[in-house]
Amino acid sequence: MEKVVVGLSGGVDSAVTAYLLKQMGCEVTGVTLCMHEGAKKEAEDAKTAAECIGIAHRSVDLRGRFQEKIIRYFTESYKQGETPNPCIVCNPEMKWNALLCEADALGAKRVATGHYAGVVRLENGRFAIRCAASAAKDQAYVLYGLTQEQLARTVMPLAAYEKQEVRKLAADIGLLVAEKADSMEVCFLPEKETYTDYIIRTEGSRPSRGNFVDENGNILGTHQGLIYYTVGQRKGLGIAFGEPRYVKELRPAENEVVLSGNDALWSDTIYARDFKGMAIEYPEDGMRFLAKIRYSHKGAMCTVYREKEGLRCVFDEPQRAATPGQAVVFYREESFADTENAVRTVHHGSVQALKGDEAAGSIRDSKGYVVAGGAVITREGGNKI
Repeated sequence: MEKVVVGLSGGVDSAVTAYLLKQMGCEVTGVTLCMHEGAKKEAEDAKTAAECIGIAHRSVDLRGRFQEKIIRYFTESYKQGETPNPCIVCNPEMKWNALLCEADALGAKRVATGHYAGVVRLENGRFAIRCAASAAKDQAYVLYGLTQEQLARTVMPLAAYEKQEVRKLAADIGLLVAEKADSMEVCFLPEKETYTDYIIRTEGSRPSRGNFVDENGNILGTHQGLIYYTVGQRKGLGIAFGEPRYVKELRPAENEVVLSGNDALWSDTIYARDFKGMAIEYPEDGMRFLAKIRYSHKGAMCTVYREKEGLRCVFDEPQRAATPGQAVVFYREESFADTENAVRTVHHGSVQALKGDEAAGSIRDSKGYVVAGGAVITREGGNKI
């Protein structure tokens, strides 16, 4: 019987993941990572779900490390005029490292999560994240930072499921979290507290005011602090014009917010740093990808070129409001061993166990979009890196 550690968050997705793996014949232990002050309720829900499923459960206190690594990154990014994505940093640096540490302590070969994505092994031997069947729930974007070592030991059973199917399965087996609301985008923000209020409260001071300027540097008014703004923003500027104005750029060195019309937000070229390879180790000049510049972006084709300190991505068509601090994630079609159909049949008893490196079971050759890699969007020119 193979041992598997499941990251049990207290939500419905991870609970159903644990159930599916138990039905496959695995010895499952649910581990709840308590990373912020609001984690007590999550741990309680996770423990109740574990009892319902009939698996062992434990909680791990990571609040100190989370404060140091993730919250500090979150607040400093906003102060520097960037818009961070804490999930992208947290997944490889906190969640997976902690789950694998628990797995090693328990003698488990693999870890599993309730993400809507899949892990596949490509013809080149590398592991990659496969996009989920449900485009609305697909979470491949936030997983691009996982390493090959982490992916090799990871199972994600929900890649082929729709959310309503997961909720129905949870209700069928009596899980109390079957109708629990999905978690917020920023998990550590207290309920009804904005990210700006959170930063001011935790930093103990308000940000410095500065100037709104136009594209030529002419002063238009006073802004309340860089943390209040992000590229593409129109509402909440606190300043009126005869026509719509949007945030085009944040300049932390000058403490300026540049405003423009909508047309100026569109560009066919972006720059990025800190590429992390997945399906490929590093892109060559002229490689073509489908790229997403934010989680909700539908994706667009681009050509990638290597720069001295990063990447230059040239899109076939201009894209709106590429935002420093967010990620550009690259996708490509690849062949791999299809795994998701195996997991979908688990609760009918037709799959009994995980086998070797084919963590989710190898059914047939397939093809689909996988994550090639990703990088952090930067400012153009001298501020690229």
